[in-house]
Order: sequence, then structure tokens, then C-alpha cells
Amino acid sequence: MTRWIVTFIVFAAVCAQAGNDQRPQMDENVLCSDSWYQSIEDAVVSSDNQGHGPDIGSEEWKSVIEFKLGIRDEPNLPDRDSDEWCRHIDQIVLERNAASSNHSLDQSGSAMATGPSYDCTKVEANSIEEMICKDNELSAFDRKLSDVYSAAAQKATNEHPPVLKAEQRGWIKGRNECWKADDKRACVQYAYQSRIAELEARYRLIDGSEPVRFTCDGNPANEVIVTFFRTDPPTLIAERGDSVSLMYLQPSASGTKYQGRNEIFWEHQGEASITWGYSAQKMRCKKAP
Repeated sequence: MTRWIVTFIVFAAVCAQAGNDQRPQMDENVLCSDSWYQSIEDAVVSSDNQGHGPDIGSEEWKSVIEFKLGIRDEPNLPDRDSDEWCRHIDQIVLERNAASSNHSLDQSGSAMATGPSYDCTKVEANSIEEMICKDNELSAFDRKLSDVYSAAAQKATNEHPPVLKAEQRGWIKGRNECWKADDKRACVQYAYQSRIAELEARYRLIDGSEPVRFTCDGNPANEVIVTFFRTDPPTLIAERGDSVSLMYLQPSASGTKYQGRNEIFWEHQGEASITWGYSAQKMRCKKAP
């Protein structure tokens, strides 16, 4: 019996030592760990999906992550080398993912109908509208756009000229042109995502960053004011004199690039190049003090 007890004690000690040897291993979800950085990269994506982009976890990478989330110039943003920065980024990504996954739930938390906001019994066969009716995810995008459009319409009551309704009719026509695309579904999804982001930014349905002023070509009078929005995809609104441009985040081998109809904003290492207008000369711009 004594020999059995001694054997058991030795076995227990070995197990305890093995447990102690494993204890220093870091949980894969701990903030600021390599695996956490990778999870943020997977959610936000700093590269252009072609192997170009900053080293994950580097200072440049953190700057791009802030930029893509639309928070780079927010006041009181934690220092990038601190745990508070990781915690702040983690919370933003969690909130964005939760908003994306919950858009198909009603206020009581129960699942909504899977169809779009319009009547599927009245659509034409083999049309884009019919395709949306048969696709739960696209239907959810349609419902979300309906809600966002309603919120925008409430803010556009004093808009002169009243362009929102006319633009929405034009957008529907453009969405339905996706039947010409090689990947019809991808075309429709992007149409919804970009329109939702546009309305959220233009009508300030979500909070934007503090406006950032850029002085271009060394002339204080040549100023561009930029406000970033944490939409999906990320957007910015740039103002130059009486002109305003909405731009969407674009893939970029270096720095961070946004593009609008005829305008381009490209920031890299604290400086920006801005092209304003079709065939216009590129301006070199720095943040105004």
C-alpha cells in the first residue's frame, strides 16, 4: 500500500510539472499577441489581397488599421504601443461584426422574414430583383438599405434641390444593370454595400472622425478638409472650396487610397497626394497644424 501511495504522489508531481510547463503558453485571443494581430488583419484587411501590405503588427500596419476603421485622427486615441490601443481596436471590430450579423434581426431579437423590402410576387422572371428574392444575404442587404434610406430621407427633408429620391431611382436602375456583369451576385452585393456606405456618410447617419485639414502645394489657401467614416466599405468626404467628394477605400500596395468619381486621396507616411477633378494635376498635401 505504501509503495502505491508513493507511486501516486510521484505521478501527481509529474502531471503538475507538465501543467506548469504548459502554463506560459499564451491564449490565442489575448490582446496584442501575434494571433490577435492576425485576427484583426482577417477582419479589417490592410493588404490588397495580392501580397502587398505592411507587416502585421508593425507601426505602419497599426496606422493602416486605424485609417481603414476611420479612427486615425480621433481625439484621445490610445498610443499604438499600449494595451489600451489593442483593446480599443478590438472593441470597434467586435461592434462592427455584431452590427453586420444582427442587421437581419428585429428589435425583439427574433429572425426577420428572409425576403427583401419589396414584393417578390411582382418581379419579372430571371431579373436581378428575382435573384435578390432567392438570396437571403442579398435580401438582408436590401432591407438594410431600406432602413438606411428612410433615415437619410428624414434628414433630407430640407434638401435643395431634392436629389435623394431621384438618385435612389438612378441607383436601382444601376443595380439592375448587374445582369450584364460576369459575376452578377458580386455586382449586386457591391452595389448595396457602396450605396449604404454612401448614405451613411453623406447624411451623417454614423459618426465621422474629427475633420482633418490638409494644405496642398504649400499654399494655405489651397485647403482640403477630410472626414473619415467607419462604413463598410470605409469612406471619406473631402471638401475643397464649394466642391465635395465622397470617396471609397481602394486596394493599395502602399499607404491608404480612397477614390471618388473624379477625385483620389492617397495618404502614405503622414503625407497625402490629392487629385481633384478629371485629368487634374496631383497635389502634394500635408496636415495643417
